[in-house]
Amino acid sequence: MDIISTEKAPGAIGPYSQGFEVNGLVYTSGQIPVDPADGTIPQGIEAQAGQSCRNVGAILEAAGSGFDKVFKTTCFLADMDDFAVFNQVYASYFVSKPARSCVAVKTLPKGVLCEIEAIAVK
Repeated sequence: MDIISTEKAPGAIGPYSQGFEVNGLVYTSGQIPVDPADGTIPQGIEAQAGQSCRNVGAILEAAGSGFDKVFKTTCFLADMDDFAVFNQVYASYFVSKPARSCVAVKTLPKGVLCEIEAIAVK
């Protein structure tokens, strides 16, 4: 088991790791749309979905994987009315169309609109 850590994604805001590699599989923690460079959160679902995807991508890259090797994601939305726009952004990153669950939740950390976690092969 190896802990995955990169400065290209936001640091953990709790007792967890950005990701883990176990037996050739990469598990990312849920990534909210925090810009790792300055800690800001963009406005709107389109910008937030893009930042969350980039954060997932940075962890995958640090583990020696990538979007094309993701086979499962779990996505959390604060509002299902954002589903269509979220899907458009998500599809531009996860072009291999991994299996996915997407659910609405009452609230997300820092009041963000979305969060994404992924499982990939190395």
